Amino acid sequence: MQLNPSRFIKVGALAAALLTTTLAACGSNSSAAGPVNGKNCNKVGVLLPESASSDRWEGKDHPLLQAALAKYFPAGNIKIDNANGSDDTQLAQAQADLTQGYCILIVAPHDSAKAAQIVQQAKQNQVPVIAYDRLIKDADLNFYVSFDNVSVGVAQGTYISQNYSKFVSAGKNNIAFINGSQDDNNAVLFKQGAHQVLDPLISAGTLKSVFETFTPNWDNPTAQTEMEQALTKANNNIQIAYVANDGMAGTVIAALKAQKLNGKVLVTGQDATAAGIQQILLGNQNMTVYKPITQEAQGAADLANALSKGNDTSTLAGGQTANSGVNTPSVLLKVVSVDQSNVNATVIKDGYVSLADACTGVPAGQHGDVTCP
Repeated sequence: MQLNPSRFIKVGALAAALLTTTLAACGSNSSAAGPVNGKNCNKVGVLLPESASSDRWEGKDHPLLQAALAKYFPAGNIKIDNANGSDDTQLAQAQADLTQGYCILIVAPHDSAKAAQIVQQAKQNQVPVIAYDRLIKDADLNFYVSFDNVSVGVAQGTYISQNYSKFVSAGKNNIAFINGSQDDNNAVLFKQGAHQVLDPLISAGTLKSVFETFTPNWDNPTAQTEMEQALTKANNNIQIAYVANDGMAGTVIAALKAQKLNGKVLVTGQDATAAGIQQILLGNQNMTVYKPITQEAQGAADLANALSKGNDTSTLAGGQTANSGVNTPSVLLKVVSVDQSNVNATVIKDGYVSLADACTGVPAGQHGDVTCP
């Protein structure tokens, strides 16, 4: 029998084409019926950065994101992980989510630069990424939901500029800066906002900067050591401590207490934690920045829902954030400065901190606009 070579060539080409098509379908997350770039997605993965730096992540963001997402997605299809301060863990959690079919990711990065790996791997799977609270430095990031973080520093700096005269005098006008973690883009923005307000006072000699540092991983014990170093360097002659958040403010206050300076030094904070509010009512901390996390969590959930339904997102993410040479569509919420005068009118009224929690360890009586039982 004589064989026809052309026939075998055609059959072989057809088999190869079929094999290629089959492999592509098996290796892709973009089949016609499956989710593509979030559309038709019903599984959302959430990655939080840590828990030690602030109790907000597990105490506030975790339950608020769960509740907000549950309005749109089955509760069993919402997965929330915490990296507990490890970049490698956060990347592994993202990879696990992608493998398990989570088709929208909401990521609060531990490291704003290293988390770009998550964005790139998600992009390969046609999975959109919403950066939550902290920007991920990658031009392919899909969305960013946060607060106007420069305005956080501006609020802290403005409070100092309006109240420093109660704490300083001739030859005693020194300020120490305890900033957050340098690998968190937000910390850089907080510092920028604070200096925007305070640098003119420093240039004029009204205030004198005697110490400034970033605090790796927002580590609270490290912040205490840094404040101890500042006090030693200045022979305890410090009147203002710019501190980036409440967790670190608590340990800075411990350093001040050891020198019997608590209540005599203006101390800032951020996050309006229960512990921070307690310190404000006790008079050891002077202010905090309240960021209504309920709105932040809802903003992220609303975006995820719009992506899932294939709806237009421009009305939800109407802001823009410069990011690696492009502008990332953003939801940027407003912050509120809180001190003794408006604790009750803000965080307690909103149910963010209960009266009982705010007054824990605080003597009975009137403290600003709060009456502790």
